Amino acid sequence: MTTEYHDLIFERSQPGRTGASLPDSDVDAVDVQKKFAGHLLRDQPAELPEVDELQVVRHYTALSRKNHGIDNGFYPLGSCTMKYNPKINEDMANLDGFQFVHPYQPEETVQGSLQLMHELQEDLAEITGMDEVTLQPSAGAQGEWTGLMMVKAYHEQKGESRKKVLIPDSAHGTNPASATVAGFETVTIPSNEEGLVYVEELKKYVDDDTAALMLTNPNTLGLFEKDIVEIASIIHEAGGLLYYDGANANAILGKTTPGKMGFDIVHLNLHKTFTTPHGGGGPGAGPVGVKEKLIPYLPVPRIEKQGETYVFNSEYPQSIGRVKGYYGNFGMFVRAYTYIRTMGAEGLSEVSESAVLHANYLLKKLEPYFDVPYQQVCKHEFVISGARQKKLGVRTLDIAKRLLDFGYHPPTIYFPLNVEECMMVEPTETESKETIDAFAHVLGEIAREVEEEPEKVLEAPHTTVVGRLDEVQAARKPVLRYMSDKTQES
Repeated sequence: MTTEYHDLIFERSQPGRTGASLPDSDVDAVDVQKKFAGHLLRDQPAELPEVDELQVVRHYTALSRKNHGIDNGFYPLGSCTMKYNPKINEDMANLDGFQFVHPYQPEETVQGSLQLMHELQEDLAEITGMDEVTLQPSAGAQGEWTGLMMVKAYHEQKGESRKKVLIPDSAHGTNPASATVAGFETVTIPSNEEGLVYVEELKKYVDDDTAALMLTNPNTLGLFEKDIVEIASIIHEAGGLLYYDGANANAILGKTTPGKMGFDIVHLNLHKTFTTPHGGGGPGAGPVGVKEKLIPYLPVPRIEKQGETYVFNSEYPQSIGRVKGYYGNFGMFVRAYTYIRTMGAEGLSEVSESAVLHANYLLKKLEPYFDVPYQQVCKHEFVISGARQKKLGVRTLDIAKRLLDFGYHPPTIYFPLNVEECMMVEPTETESKETIDAFAHVLGEIAREVEEEPEKVLEAPHTTVVGRLDEVQAARKPVLRYMSDKTQES
C-alpha cells in the first residue's frame, strides 16, 4: 500500500480541526497542571487525531458497511441464534429514565429500574421452571461459571469435595472451559448413533465424585434428549446436580422447561433467546436460575421486594458473592423485558413452533445436496455434512467462503466436532420463507459448483472487501492496531 493511499484514507488528521463542541462546565474548574504535577501528567501531549465530525461519521459508517449483521442479511449461525432484534426494544432502552440511570443512585431513586429487574427475574424463573433467578452474570459463559461455583458451594456445604463434571461430546466448548476454570475435572460422555447422550456409557462414569452433568436440551446437534428424565434420575441418585446450558432455549419456550426435565441450574443467553444485541464483545447477559436447594448460594446483592419497596440485599452468608460489577448490563435487561412483555406467553410458545418449523423445512430443502448424519426430526437447528464435497476436493470451509459472495453469513462450521465436515444451521423464527428458500437455493448452487466449477468455490470469496485470508497466520500473528508508515519508520 502506497504512502499516498495511507495519507488519503488513514491520515485524515489536520492541525486545528475539531468535530466536538462541549457545553460550558457546570462544576468548578480543576487546575490539572497543579493537582497532578509530577504524578499522573504525561510528559508529552497525547497524539490524538484532529478531525471534523463529517470525517468521523464517514469513517465509522464505512466500517459498519464492512461488517455483516442481522439487520443487513441472513445470519444462520448455528448454536448462536442470531435472530432479529426488534427496534421497540431499542426505543425502551433509550428512554431517559432507563438510559441515564446510574448504578450508584440511592435505591429510592431507581425504584422503576429495580422493579423491572425484579419482574424480569420472575419471568425468567417461570420460563425456565426454576425457583429463583439472578441477573448478574454478563454472559452465558460467566453464567456457566456462576452456576458451577454454586455447584461447588452446594457440595462443600454438605461436607463433600466432588471433582468431576460430566460433559457430552456434542457440548458447547464453553462447558468444559467453565468447569475447568471453576476448578473441576471434566469427563467427556460419548454420543450414541442417534446423536444423543449414550445413557449406558453415562452410567459408567457416574459415581460419588460426580459434581454435575452439563447438558443442553435440545442438544447442540439440534436433537431433543428423549432420555432426559432417566438421565436426571441417574445424576440425582448419585448425589450430583444437573446443569442446563440455556443456549438452545429458543426451541422449548412455552413447550417445556428445564425444571420439568429435572435440571437444578440453568443459564440463559438473553442475546440468543430474548433478542438483545449479539456480538462485538458485549454487552452480554447470562442470567442464572436455580432450584430451591441452591438459592442460598446465589450471588449477592439480590434484588428483592420488601413490602412495596424494591431493595438490594446482601445478607446471605452462604452466597458465592458478587460475580459482576454493579448488577449486570441493565440495558440488556430492558430489552429482554420488553421482548417478553411484547410477545406474552402465547407469543413465546409460537416462537419455538416457528423456529422448529423453519429448521425442519430448511433441512429438507438441503437434503439433496449434503449428507444428513441424523435423520430424526430436529428442533431449532440442525447439522449437515460436506463429506461428499470433501471427496471432490472442496471442504466445508470453502463452501462457507463462497456463501459470502451471495451476501450470507455462513453457518457455524466444524462444530460439533463429532460430525465430519460439519455445518450447523439455525434459521431462527424471524426469517421469512422467501429468505429460507433463497438460502437453500444458493447452497444447492454451490453444491453444483463443487461438481462442475470447483475452482470458483476454492478461490472464494470473490466479492468481499478482502479475499481469502491466511487464517492460521492471522490467529498466530494478529495485527491488533493500525500502524502508519510514519509509525513503522519510527
